[in-house]
This record gives sequence, structure tokens and C-alpha cells, in this order.
Amino acid sequence: MGKINLFMLFLIAPFIGLFVVGFEFQDESQYFKFPITVLEEGSDQLYDDVGKLEKSITAMGLTIENQKEVFQVQDEQISELSKLSDSHRKLSDDIYEQKILDMLGPAVKAHISNRTEIKIFKLAELGYRGFIAKIKLFDPTAFKVVLGKDQLGKLETTSSAAKRTNAILAINAGGFYTEKRNGKTYAQLIGNTVINGKLVEPFNGYPGDLFFTGINKKGQVIGTVPHSENDIMKLDPYQGVSFSPVLLENGQKIEIPKKWKKTRHPRTIIGKYANDDLIVIVIDGRRDNWSIGISLERLQDKLLELGVKDAYNLDGGGSSAMYYEGKILNKPSDRRERPVVNNIVIMP
Repeated sequence: MGKINLFMLFLIAPFIGLFVVGFEFQDESQYFKFPITVLEEGSDQLYDDVGKLEKSITAMGLTIENQKEVFQVQDEQISELSKLSDSHRKLSDDIYEQKILDMLGPAVKAHISNRTEIKIFKLAELGYRGFIAKIKLFDPTAFKVVLGKDQLGKLETTSSAAKRTNAILAINAGGFYTEKRNGKTYAQLIGNTVINGKLVEPFNGYPGDLFFTGINKKGQVIGTVPHSENDIMKLDPYQGVSFSPVLLENGQKIEIPKKWKKTRHPRTIIGKYANDDLIVIVIDGRRDNWSIGISLERLQDKLLELGVKDAYNLDGGGSSAMYYEGKILNKPSDRRERPVVNNIVIMP
């Protein structure tokens, strides 16, 4: 209001001066023959107009002040709603997290840092055994795909890759085959592998049914069956590998080829929950007194029982291995680790 009064003072100052001059000139008007009465009438009209203007400005000032108060109240209400929404979201996340943990059972190992939270669970069902790792990625760069010895064509065990990179958790990853090149064994990646956002080899669409899976630059699990490089790149990939088949998509089973449905083997799986937590599973097999293995059809059912939304079958068999805090947790079917073409490692 102080600013408005000051403005009014400047506005009417010229008219005040005019009124004073007119008043002083009244006695001298007979010499100048100046119509002072007209001047007075004009001044009165000006005072009326200025008075109306002052009232309008004052009213406008009050309106602005009222609007400020309304906006302040609205802002406070929005802030309260935002806090309430965040609180409800956190409560919802906590409830969902607890449901997942109830399905997985008690964790046998756990790790938390500003980059990751990892919980390890035992998996023991009729005919098969294994381990599950549930992972929260606070920092997507904690998740890495590493080539065998960091070179194309080379092989490396999962534990070696983990120790070499100072990882806390590691699993075997994509598929491969070996061939002779210049008299030496060369491990050829199948499908497509992405490291740090780039394909390590030109796009390979053969044989047409291999998926690509990994994480994007936000740390979320991604996956598709690509038919072009663009199919991969539009997912904004950060790290990823290839194998087959896709098991679950949006909580629904994906049809599995008949030749793979019923056979029981060791398995390595990567997937995600609805809250974007990662889940990796290694299941042992081909060891009669320990674990026979699991069919992909039964694996789909188990993943749904665990609440998993999306899941991908990585390289399995003798390649399946899970490393955690310095040692291999599972029992590989070869009675020792098999060197593989790439591994997924999680930094502590």
C-alpha cells in the first residue's frame, strides 16, 4: 500500500500546484481578467477524477494483494498434496517391496551402498536348486557388461571377471560359439552386445529370434527381439547382451519353442519387477544328487510366482554361474566354471 500512496502523490502533485497558483491569483484576476472560476471548476473536476483514479488504484492494489494471498494458499495446498503424494508413493513402494520379500523368503546375504542394494536368496524347489539376487541400482554405472579379458574373441570365467573388475556380484551373460581363426580358438558373440551405450560389433540379426536385453541409461531393464540396429538404439541401451528366448513380458508368458519347453538344464535368468528392481537367477542342473535343472516352461511359472514382470533366458548349461563376495555360490554342472564370452558384473 505504501507504494500505491507514493504513486498517488506523484500523480496529483501537478494538480495541487495548479490549485495553489489559482488560489493566489484570485486577488489579481481583475488585472489579468482571467476567469478564475473556470479554473476552480476545472480543478474540482480534476480532483474528482483523481479521487476516482485513486480509488481504482487502491482497489487494484487490494485485488493484487488478495490474489497474492490466494496464490500463496494454493501454493501451500499444492506443496501439501505433493508431500502427501510422495508419502503415498513411498508407502506403496514399501508395501510392494515387502510383498516381493515375502515371496523370496529371508535373504541369506545383503549389501547396500550409495550405488546398489543387493539381497541374495536361496532357491530350493522339488528337483532343482539355485540362487536369486534382487538388485536396486541407485547408480546405473554399477551395472556393466564385460567381455572376456576385455577383448573380442576371448573367454573368461565369471569369478575371474568379477575379481578383475572388483565387482561384488557377477553372472554369466550372453551366448557364443567358438571357432578356429588362424589356428587359434576365437569366441564369437551371438546376437548383439552393447557396452557403454555402443554396439561392440556391427548389428547382427541372425538367426532372427535372439533377444537383446540389458539396462538403459536410467538403470531400467530393457529388452526386445531386434530386426535392426534402430530397434536396439531406440531403447537407449547402456549395457546389454543377447540370447534366447524371452520368458515373460509385462507379466505374461511368451510362447516357447517346443524343442526347449520340457528339457531340464541349468539356467541363468535376468528380469525385473514392476518397481524396476532387477532380479538375476542361476539354477543348477545336470547334478542328480543336487539339482536336475528346470525346464523353461516350469521356469516361467516360477517367475510369475515370484512376481517378476519381464524375464529373459541368458546362456545356461555349463555356463551358468553366480559370483558373490569372492566366491561362486552355485555348483556349475561341469564341476568347475566354464570360461564364457561375456559377464554381467555389479559394482559394490
